[in-house]
Amino acid sequence: MKKKLSIVAVIAVAIIAFFAFDLQQWLTLDGLKAGQVQFQIWLTNYPVLVSAAYFVIYVIVTALSLPGATIMTLAGGALFGLVWGLLLVSFASSLGATLAFLVARYLLHDTVQVRFGERLRAINEGVKKEGGFYLFTLRLVPAFPFFLINLLMGLTPIKAWTFYWVSQVGMLAGTAVYVNAGTQLGQLDSLSGILSPSLLISFTLLGVFPLVAKKVLALVRSRRAAA
Repeated sequence: MKKKLSIVAVIAVAIIAFFAFDLQQWLTLDGLKAGQVQFQIWLTNYPVLVSAAYFVIYVIVTALSLPGATIMTLAGGALFGLVWGLLLVSFASSLGATLAFLVARYLLHDTVQVRFGERLRAINEGVKKEGGFYLFTLRLVPAFPFFLINLLMGLTPIKAWTFYWVSQVGMLAGTAVYVNAGTQLGQLDSLSGILSPSLLISFTLLGVFPLVAKKVLALVRSRRAAA
């Protein structure tokens, strides 16, 4: 219990400090544009240090579920270009998401399962069997909040390694879109235009396809077995 309280205290202090020192101003589109020139100078002079600092900050932002992951992703494209930016963002976002997942699991999983185990039995069984497919779908559909998926999946039986690699693969397409948009930062006036309706539909269909395909294959196999 003391360890859990200590973790909660550290997270609370970090979140309070984030807002108390008004750090969120840097995680806005205007803040990113205002600081781009200075960041680019730092990157030119200290490429390894700036890349490492960016990676660590991204992990912390996502692990603590702080607002600003989208801006951090755009910053990856604006600072590092498409290829290197995509590589940094992909691994940083997946690692940060996994840390948030593990914290939620450590702090809340047992309590939730003890209190609502019977009600969650069907969900637990479904996640055990097809958790990777469900997670892949959730990662590809932008309508589901990134941070909320991390926390809620931590309350399920899905394995941490499965959560990590499925998140890595599932978020790659969306990450590429935002990193690429970041390379054209000067032309962006808002975040709303990055994902068009057709692109949203494409991601949704891509996410649902593996789950539907598995169901169809299972149905075909069951009918063949019964024939």
